[in-house]
Amino acid sequence: MIVVTGAAGFIASCLVTRLNAANFNDIVVVDNFAVERKLANLAGKHLREYVDRNEFFEWLDANHEEVEFIFHLGARTDTTEQDRAVLDLLNLNYSKQMWQACVQYQLPLVYASSAATYGSGTLGYSDHDDALLPLYRPLNPYGDSKNDFDNWAVNQAEKPFFWAGLKFFNVYGPNEYHKGRMASVIMHAFEQINKTGSMSLFRSHNPDYTDGGQMRDFVYVKDVVEVCYFLMHHRQNSGIYNLGTGEARSFLDLALNTFAALDRVADIRFIDTPEDIRDKYQYFTQADMSKLRGIGYDRPFTRLEDGINDYVRNYLVPGTYY
Repeated sequence: MIVVTGAAGFIASCLVTRLNAANFNDIVVVDNFAVERKLANLAGKHLREYVDRNEFFEWLDANHEEVEFIFHLGARTDTTEQDRAVLDLLNLNYSKQMWQACVQYQLPLVYASSAATYGSGTLGYSDHDDALLPLYRPLNPYGDSKNDFDNWAVNQAEKPFFWAGLKFFNVYGPNEYHKGRMASVIMHAFEQINKTGSMSLFRSHNPDYTDGGQMRDFVYVKDVVEVCYFLMHHRQNSGIYNLGTGEARSFLDLALNTFAALDRVADIRFIDTPEDIRDKYQYFTQADMSKLRGIGYDRPFTRLEDGINDYVRNYLVPGTYY
């Protein structure tokens, strides 16, 4: 059996699809299934069992001998969450308990970290030096919670025989309908363009960047799950890894490609970045992907043009799921 936590969410539900495609059908999905808007992400998938996240560790105590691998992708992912108690409970302490269970039962573990741990990027975006982890200053409590766990994990004397923490950069793609304001800019662009015929981007308040020239490392969710699948088989070279494309692209690129995928003439307007986030706004992120490449991951990452085209034409327009 393969365990996937956060399974009804965005990335994890796409991972379940990838596992099913490889004929892994004994999948135990763990989540808060009371959140009904996410359940469509699991419809039609081959699954072994649904387990509530609050009952998972009791379930694992009883079933660990049958478990082959754990993907711990469940978390409180709202980057605007200010309640540190919630983040400590779901992102830090739950992950510690997962780690300790994997140590106890000798289970391999891949868990979700985040590029939010890098904060403003003043120390770069390299995953090679764990000594930098205590020096990072995330820009929000969500990033703090992810960095706190990364710090805790690398300093544990006892570790799972294989483990990997994945620092997701700006992931986009199918199965994010439920995310609301936390959905990717591409989904928001799609909705804006269909509703108004135009799209608004934040104006630059940094003289080094033009309006719309702010840059992110946008990575397609299908690439993210390919890396997860690779690590499930690789099971060596434990550590923390970036998961982006290694190529920053501008929000203007993103907007223009979304218009193109919709066969619409581009109409892009600029609005001021809200003052409450302006001083914490990131103008550039780009993953250093050499560490993952160095352990043998050699698949190319999807170009932004191709990822947006696939997402918009094959998922958003028909309203289908991956």
